[in-house]
Amino acid sequence: MEEPASRTPDFDADATRRRLDAYAYLSAPERLEHIAIMRVFCGTLLADLAVPDVMAKLHESGGPGMGLDADTLTARLEQLERWGNLLRGSHTVKASSITEYQRSRARYQLSRLGERIQRDADGVLAEADAAREVSNELLALVERGLRELAELVSGPGGIAPQDGLERVSTLFVQFAEFADSVRDFYAYLGQVLARYDLDSAEYQGFKELLLDYVEAITEDVAFRAPRISAALDMLWPHLPALLDRLDAHAQGLAGLPAQREGRSEARVQRSRGRELADWEGLRGWFSDPDGQGSQVDQLRDATLRALQSLLANAKRMLRSATGEMSRRRDLLRLARWFDEAAPQDAHDIAVAAFGLYGARHLGVPPATDEIVPAYTSWWTGPVVEVPVALRERGSRAQRGRAASVEDHSEQKERLREAARERVAARRAAADELRSASGRFDDVRLTSAALSLLLELLATALGNAQLRRAGGDGAPPFGLDAAWSEDADLGIRITVHRTAGTRTLLHSADGDLLLDDLELVIGRASATVGGGAAVSVS
Repeated sequence: MEEPASRTPDFDADATRRRLDAYAYLSAPERLEHIAIMRVFCGTLLADLAVPDVMAKLHESGGPGMGLDADTLTARLEQLERWGNLLRGSHTVKASSITEYQRSRARYQLSRLGERIQRDADGVLAEADAAREVSNELLALVERGLRELAELVSGPGGIAPQDGLERVSTLFVQFAEFADSVRDFYAYLGQVLARYDLDSAEYQGFKELLLDYVEAITEDVAFRAPRISAALDMLWPHLPALLDRLDAHAQGLAGLPAQREGRSEARVQRSRGRELADWEGLRGWFSDPDGQGSQVDQLRDATLRALQSLLANAKRMLRSATGEMSRRRDLLRLARWFDEAAPQDAHDIAVAAFGLYGARHLGVPPATDEIVPAYTSWWTGPVVEVPVALRERGSRAQRGRAASVEDHSEQKERLREAARERVAARRAAADELRSASGRFDDVRLTSAALSLLLELLATALGNAQLRRAGGDGAPPFGLDAAWSEDADLGIRITVHRTAGTRTLLHSADGDLLLDDLELVIGRASATVGGGAAVSVS
């Protein structure tokens, strides 16, 4: 069995963005005026219009665009041209002023994408809420056309190219109309199924729609689908030769010289039925060649779901004391009371109808630094963030599979390596200080050694105890217990206050001068192995 050919074009982000921009006018604040302008252009064929022409047609048609002045209309047309819905045109114009010339010189015509989008938008606006009938009579025509085409193709001499072309085009037009009507009807059916406020009259019409109309559709499709599949199986071996013969007879736009030589930049969309992918789509609608399910199976499943929804609504109706499936009438009366009540009365009605007294009943505590009295109104009270799980499902329980624990072994190893490097650097700085003790005037400390010395000096001065000194020539204050040490680094520093002492330390970051301070650097008491402390002055 041949695999279905993919008709998905290559993804082009820029082209996709430009095409989506053409839908922007349908959601813009001035969308009603834009739609009125686009309807003016859709009412013409291959005509480029200037601002005065568009303004005159808007005044004739009436509606939202009839009040636009020339400047505003020019801005709207330029915006539609930037979005890609209109194209610029240029014709010789006659004008009596420069302003009139500028407005008349800018002429616009409808782009292909803009025309297609506006046509679809008008269809949605006109028939969005209507139930479209399913053209199931076309299914019999599709079956007959396939059977006759298979007989003619497999017969002696084959089928005449022109006859084959007419039959293929007719066949796919009929099938496309039938498939579109089925898709629109079941979309409407899904919209009705989503309602839970049907009264008795609406429910009765819904029941007749399902039990009569839908049942007739599914029975007809179930009856025709095997016959259409059999006709396609008989036609399938002859299909490649048939398509080649039709292309040789009439290639359409694809047969132009520029297209054959690959010199045209415009892509050609072939008529339905002229490519093998179209036939594969037709075959996949009625049969299941690739095991992924056919459209007939989906139609049957959708009908079953609709019937199940009908039964569920019937059960609600039987349980209802009023004979209806919902309390729609009571809710409408309550809504009218809310609309007519004063603000304070509306609060009382809400409490009486729904039993909601305060946000604290939701079980979500406020922030720890906020104390909200029980009498605080919802309108003036602080907002409490409600978790998504509690807001949507009414439960705090986590759903889904727990995520696997992330492996942080590499990050931990990097952190351990960085810690080892820092410890090694500090030990090297401690060794440098000990080796440089007693000869600070002759050595130049590194930045790490000076930083460690300043750290120990600050700790020592912070631990110092001041005492008042006596005697002539002695400083007024002395230092007791001014020392600090790092047992891990094996270094100890002691500071004495001595009048007239100047200690000068040279380092890569600059020189440090200590007045009236004497430093004693040695090993920490826990690591002393017999060496004495060194006095530096």
